[in-house]
Amino acid sequence: MADKSMSREIVVVFGASGFLGSHVADALSDAGYQVRLFDRSPSSYLRQDQEMLIGDIMNLDQVIEAAKGAAVIYNFAAIADIDEAHNKPIATATINVLGNMHVLEAARLAGVRRYVFASSIYVYSESGSFYRASKQAAERFTETYHDRYGLEFNILRYGSLYGRRSDDRNGIYRMLHEAVEQHSITYKGSGEAMREYIHAEDAARMSVQILAPEFANRHMILTGQEKLRIKDVMTMISEIMPWPVELHFDEANAVHHYEITPYAFQPRVGRKLVLNEHVDLGQGLLDCLREIHRGLHHADENDDATPSTSDNRA
Repeated sequence: MADKSMSREIVVVFGASGFLGSHVADALSDAGYQVRLFDRSPSSYLRQDQEMLIGDIMNLDQVIEAAKGAAVIYNFAAIADIDEAHNKPIATATINVLGNMHVLEAARLAGVRRYVFASSIYVYSESGSFYRASKQAAERFTETYHDRYGLEFNILRYGSLYGRRSDDRNGIYRMLHEAVEQHSITYKGSGEAMREYIHAEDAARMSVQILAPEFANRHMILTGQEKLRIKDVMTMISEIMPWPVELHFDEANAVHHYEITPYAFQPRVGRKLVLNEHVDLGQGLLDCLREIHRGLHHADENDDATPSTSDNRA
């Protein structure tokens, strides 16, 4: 729980309608902060104790207006899918770098006590294509705003996230969805790649903990506590399912992702933050499956209830 003296501080979360941003917004509300959400579309997870603003981080005036009165700002707004970024270098640089500068400038003008930038462990890697490059550049601008203006910051380098509210841009979601819909899972690679999966709710709780004074101006690594091969995660999913699931590895089309470790390029060192209590991967997978199953079941019900074209004729 946040310190009572800070419990009504206004915190603005840019990119709050997305997967991780929405979880962090909830964790901030649970901690007692007054949370203002900013995104291009309304959040499906907006709570009664949260405020929603619709806007675009590429509109500097809108960003400055949204930041007024804020004590803390988080920026999750980005092209976050590596494969999408690989094919959209200009859009990736525009949103991930220039967009971050807009939020930084708004934070400076608002006089916030902490600016939190959502980065990635891919900043350590030579993998990750334009996504990695954009996060490296955005980190340096964030650091330089501190050097030039004294803006306190955190750079949070997230690992492989999973959990409710994700979509097909998320690796675990894609595997689970394929297992349910197609009774098979295809991975573009050998399956030997190692990942430290972290549940989004665990990552969100740690993303709030770092607001404590001792974490100011720190680079934090937020990943899971166990290394697993992607092949082993696929096997785990296949064993969870009540039907056989075929596993396929498309090594000819492996793209952009690191295999064993992201550590190649060395920016400023980040310290890893872990939780004593965390969501077990198996339990987390089951929870994701429940959400996917409920969504598919709801879609089937809507299809059954939708009249055919011939039914709509006069």
